[in-house]
Amino acid sequence: MSFISIAIDGPAGAGKSTVAKAVAKKLGYIYIDTGAMYRAVTLYAIKKGFDPLDENKLSSVLKDIDIKLDSEDHVYLNGEDVSHAIRENQISKLTSPVSAFPEVRKFLVAKQREFATAHNVIMDGRDIGTNVLPHAQIKIFMVATPECRAMRRVKEFQEKGENPVYESILQEIKDRDYRDSHRALNPMVKAEDAIELDTSNMNLEQGIEATTNLIKDKLEELK
Repeated sequence: MSFISIAIDGPAGAGKSTVAKAVAKKLGYIYIDTGAMYRAVTLYAIKKGFDPLDENKLSSVLKDIDIKLDSEDHVYLNGEDVSHAIRENQISKLTSPVSAFPEVRKFLVAKQREFATAHNVIMDGRDIGTNVLPHAQIKIFMVATPECRAMRRVKEFQEKGENPVYESILQEIKDRDYRDSHRALNPMVKAEDAIELDTSNMNLEQGIEATTNLIKDKLEELK
């Protein structure tokens, strides 16, 4: 049996995860939050009391890490539900450099590819369409201006009762964009066969609708 893989790439804060999650439920696909997997690896290091940016140490303990995702958007790290813990700002700041470590990427990409061989999946990240699932039947590159993405992130933190500084968040996003697009291993680039979708002027519902329609059109073409 042949399964369909849908890759959604793009910079931090473009709406990839939220949209991909909602579209997966609409279409009956499995959603794979690759960013959550990198966050879980980062959290593991912190829980074990060592610096996640210690590449050699982190690479040596990957064999001890078990990550599971379920259809209810829960993330489990060695059996513990860490769905909320991995979203803390400290983890967000550290995950980008951790995700650039070759051994970490190799470890998680293998898990992601394995999952796609057994399910219809929607997977989002930075290099899904170019590296993780280069043969995905549908590829979307989702973008939004840095300013728009910073405002979205500020609102997320405010909803959690935090009061972030917009300028700081904006600079973090610009810095992350640079790191993600300039890293030596599998940088964030738009796949040649990806469709670009700009969500700058869309609210969440509009982003979900636009993505769903785009995917449905492509699925019709594949029949």
